[in-house]
Amino acid sequence: MKNARALLMLLIAAIAGLVGVAMASRWIVDRSSGTTEKVAVAAIDVNLGQRLNPEFIKMVDWPAGSVPPGAFTSEDKLEGRVLKTTALRGEPILEGKLSPVGTQGGLSAVIEEGHRAITVRVNDVIGVAGFALPGNYVDIIVSTQKDKGNEKSDKEETISKIVLEKILVLAVAQEVGRDETKPKVVNAVTLEVTPAQAEELDLARSVGTLSLVLRNQVDSATQTTDGATKLTLFGQPAPAAAPKPAVRPRVIARVADKRDCVGVLSGTLSSLECF
Repeated sequence: MKNARALLMLLIAAIAGLVGVAMASRWIVDRSSGTTEKVAVAAIDVNLGQRLNPEFIKMVDWPAGSVPPGAFTSEDKLEGRVLKTTALRGEPILEGKLSPVGTQGGLSAVIEEGHRAITVRVNDVIGVAGFALPGNYVDIIVSTQKDKGNEKSDKEETISKIVLEKILVLAVAQEVGRDETKPKVVNAVTLEVTPAQAEELDLARSVGTLSLVLRNQVDSATQTTDGATKLTLFGQPAPAAAPKPAVRPRVIARVADKRDCVGVLSGTLSSLECF
């Protein structure tokens, strides 16, 4: 009798345990399913300037507590939008990576507001051996003949000077993909500049030869230089300016003012009275 009673208690305990496990498992499933949201991510690698379509987007479950700000929970809001930065496969598509609504796509979609795109001709040397890639920053040097100003000299002096700093490379040749691991030698580089910088760059390439100088992407410091000439290159002092001749003051003789004079006779004496 005692054995049957013990077996019954064990059976009841086992059933209660199984019920508890089932209830806990169901609670965990319900809990996890309630803390995820559908988030739009890139289905493939998408380059900047491309218009999004359903083939580029897929919806995945994302923990509700860690959804990135600006993420999209519906594909409909993304159709036709244009990326202004590259999106890698599986990366959430955020509002900050998209151009304004209505943008038609292409290179113009990635130009910052108030800026312009200008293309300059380069070669393997000027283009930093192909390492000036989209997304990099460069400084621009111009080598030209120094303006003598009012100095009278038949000998022209060559000078190299940094004229623009921290200029963003938008594209090389006709490619805007930002793959920084593969250098590519091209014959043209498109840069993002302000309108004033565009004028300076256009003048610089018309009066001399341009060179690009690759710089650190996080270095935003600017440095003022005097430019390099043949004299400074070899450490020679600049020629002293010729002394200007001393200017002597001009003395102008003053002409006496005209007066009326009358001769006066007094006996044998005569005099001249002027007034």
